[in-house]
Amino acid sequence: QVQLVESGGGLVQAGGSLRLSCVVSGRYLSTYVMAWFRQAPGKGREFVAAHRWIGRTYYADSVKGRFTISRDNAVSTVYLQMNSLKPEDTAVYYCAAGQELKMSGSSAYTDADNFGSWGQGTQVTVSS
Repeated sequence: QVQLVESGGGLVQAGGSLRLSCVVSGRYLSTYVMAWFRQAPGKGREFVAAHRWIGRTYYADSVKGRFTISRDNAVSTVYLQMNSLKPEDTAVYYCAAGQELKMSGSSAYTDADNFGSWGQGTQVTVSS
């Protein structure tokens, strides 16, 4: 298990940018896939982006080209750079960690059930 603490959410106008951070603590961090999910009011949790230790990244179609996930292993932090934000991006954003050995196939990296550690979430609100 690892512990995750997110920060960086806030209120921004449509077209603006935000960068979310997730500080990760625990052992064997190189064995974990790191991801961001989001949950809008009245909706289920939705995959946003994932980053494997080897550097391979995955994105939801709705954010591809606008969001970038990155990972600074030196400071055990995962980032989500969000550009060209839209009102439909409004949600609580969660950082998640899952053990890569338990995942098989690219769809596994987008499935919330494969991630056993979660942060508390950070609110992102995009006004029109």
